[in-house]
Amino acid sequence: MSKTTKVVEIENLSMQWGHKPVLNELNLIMQKGEHLAIVGPSGCGKSTILRLLAGLLLPSNGKLNLFGIKQDYLRLDQTDPPDVRLVFQNPALLGSLTVKENVGFILKKNSSLSDQEINESVINCLKQVGLYDVAEKLPGQLSGGMQKRVSFARALMNDPLRKKSTVPLLLYDEPTAGLDPIACTRIEDLIVKTTNVASACSIVVSHVLSTIERTATRVVMLYDGKFQWDGSIQEFKQSENSYVKQFREGNLLGPMQPEEI
Repeated sequence: MSKTTKVVEIENLSMQWGHKPVLNELNLIMQKGEHLAIVGPSGCGKSTILRLLAGLLLPSNGKLNLFGIKQDYLRLDQTDPPDVRLVFQNPALLGSLTVKENVGFILKKNSSLSDQEINESVINCLKQVGLYDVAEKLPGQLSGGMQKRVSFARALMNDPLRKKSTVPLLLYDEPTAGLDPIACTRIEDLIVKTTNVASACSIVVSHVLSTIERTATRVVMLYDGKFQWDGSIQEFKQSENSYVKQFREGNLLGPMQPEEI
């Protein structure tokens, strides 16, 4: 990938479920080295954007380029998919496999590495997220926070067959949702660490202000299918934009109307 190649290029992208529009002619460019947070109220389409970028969905209309290559097919249908790694809100671990088998699953399935080489890579990634002695345990034997850290280890796994020049795009979907403040801090530390370790671009979807402020250098505000605001993290902290201010303050009064509960 050349220095001028855009990591993400979204042009007039729309997405709808049946007759219900979710995203409406979005435009977004991300350069190498950027760390983006996508914010907005629940149900506005933030996670849908991550799934489009991860190749789990295709847009209804518009263009999506990753690393300069147009994405016309789902990830499973591509012979050489882009290096995009999604950390789900739910750790999405296979309960019948050990931690070691979960972390190394894709590598074991798609590479010609020996079991010893895969095992060494898995243990190294587990150590990087602070897990030293859980490789042989099942996910059900771990706490929720530890399971989430296992999912981070999985995102760190590198495919040695991939070109060395590849810079991964790491996607985090509500990584600190439902966690206590101490657990939030641990996961935020891991996001910063994993992003740095992989020399990656990153996109975080979150409602948690500390997560947004610690992991992002740029913020976009999504509402009503469109990006209503785009700016640096410093601008986000200070902006008087009505969307940004309402989100920061958690105010019921403003342009974003909450769903009835």
